[in-house]
Amino acid sequence: MARLSAEAALVHPECEITDSSFGAYVEIGRGSRVAHAHLGDYSYCDRYADIANAEVGKFANIAAFARIGATDHPLHTAACHHFLYRSNDYWDDADRDEEFFAHRRSRIARIGHDTWIGAGAMIKPAVTLGHGAVVAAGAVVTKDVAPYTIVAGTPATPLRPRQPPDLAERLIALAWWDWSHDRLRAALEDFRTLEVEAFLERYDG
Repeated sequence: MARLSAEAALVHPECEITDSSFGAYVEIGRGSRVAHAHLGDYSYCDRYADIANAEVGKFANIAAFARIGATDHPLHTAACHHFLYRSNDYWDDADRDEEFFAHRRSRIARIGHDTWIGAGAMIKPAVTLGHGAVVAAGAVVTKDVAPYTIVAGTPATPLRPRQPPDLAERLIALAWWDWSHDRLRAALEDFRTLEVEAFLERYDG
């Protein structure tokens, strides 16, 4: 029997899930923290991922210890410590700074379909990864990444295209990530064996 299902995400032990939603066939690795986020169909994260304030597309591959939407601290004030906004943790008569939290949640990280985020990589708030993009292990992504581009380093910079621009455009137009579960199964052998150009020749006509 298949391990994953369309009805409910497979959430491994020791996870913290807050105000988040999951599409079909989603898996959340052990010890991961997901807050104010949505993961689209077939996306998964491995162990101890930290995903906050994020919209993750379909078929995203998120490796262990990756961090998406890493929260930030105020730098324009006299202190940057979280006593400024988590004030109720320190004083009975002080409130949380809800305006700060609302601003933090508004800075959405957007992860495209068929993306791969390597182990220990970090995606900063309000950054967009285009469809098909790849982030190398340990990279820190501070700027948007174009579709089907591989980035690496700190800060991350383009390494090379994952696919040539013409093939990337055809893949985006094909939008195989929107196919039904049954259609994906029917094409499984072609996904496994065909080079991308041959796959496109068979399916984008």
